[in-house]
Amino acid sequence: MATRRGGRKNVKKGVQFTLMVVGASGTGRTTFVNTLCESQVLSHKISDNPETAHVEEGIKIKPVTVELDEDGVRIALTIVDTPGFGDNIDNESAFQEIVGHLERQYDDILAEESRIKRNPRFRDNRVHVLLYFIPPTGHALREMDIELMRRLSPRVNVIPVIGKADALIPSELRAFKKRACTIMEDIEHYRIPVYNFPYDVEEDDEDTIAENSELRALLPFAIVGSEDEIDIEGQLVRARIYPWGIVEVDNPKHSDFSRLRSALLNTHLTDLKSLTHDVMYETYRTEKLSKTVHTDRTDQSILPEELATQSVRLKEEQLRKEEEKLREIELRVQREISERRQELLAKEESLRNLESRLAAQNSQGEY
Repeated sequence: MATRRGGRKNVKKGVQFTLMVVGASGTGRTTFVNTLCESQVLSHKISDNPETAHVEEGIKIKPVTVELDEDGVRIALTIVDTPGFGDNIDNESAFQEIVGHLERQYDDILAEESRIKRNPRFRDNRVHVLLYFIPPTGHALREMDIELMRRLSPRVNVIPVIGKADALIPSELRAFKKRACTIMEDIEHYRIPVYNFPYDVEEDDEDTIAENSELRALLPFAIVGSEDEIDIEGQLVRARIYPWGIVEVDNPKHSDFSRLRSALLNTHLTDLKSLTHDVMYETYRTEKLSKTVHTDRTDQSILPEELATQSVRLKEEQLRKEEEKLREIELRVQREISERRQELLAKEESLRNLESRLAAQNSQGEY
């Protein structure tokens, strides 16, 4: 699956991209977002009042949009934060809330596509990628981590990351990454479709295959964020200082941050958007259609051929609309050609008349 196909189509008008960040408090979500955007997009949570610390507030869905410029491309980046996730004893409602948000965006698209007259100001708020922040404990993934990815992967491109990777000393980080590789194998074994930078050896070029293979090997990304700049040998660098050394955010030897940022906002942005529309949304729409037909039947059952028929009808309706648009374009082009032909004929006639007059004048002058 190529990652750069059509990557520069929207340079002039810019692109919209939506990123959701999920992880328990203290996993580095806020710092990562602020480092990614190079501005104070999210505010850090103030310490809880001890008197109300026992109160479980639950998860909140908080989207915020910022404008970024990535190599000359204007990106309207929407960050969907999820404060409160993982902070409760029972996180079942948090799973449901996140899935509900993802599906509501698909429902909005489905409703808009059903309109006879589209809203020109409609905004596509579908989430294109979800970063799941794994606690940097140095231990293997928890059951809750696997469960979240299992539930959300059918609805969104999930990329697992180790937040606050600087909390681990280098030897701990290497050990954790090795165990994480085993977890990635388990995820593949149980067919949990996280976004693993897919490629096709028969269709993609060598550079794409090499790049995606390298990014896949980094999963889960070990990232370090910092909102502060430190003077290192006369140069301001985003970094963190520890007794055992300095961790530079953009140094690939210290952190996978720069590789992840480039993948999200540059090399794989188009691919993530395409997968969201062509795979995630199409799957949801088919499921929605199936449920609708299922509800309408008196015997509460649906035959596979009926679902196929409904899908074919929907595709035929789309083709019909596309054909109508093509006919309108064809008629408009024909009208323009006809008008241009008439203009050309008129100019040719005018030119002939002018030549006749000049010839007549020259003839009179000879006499």
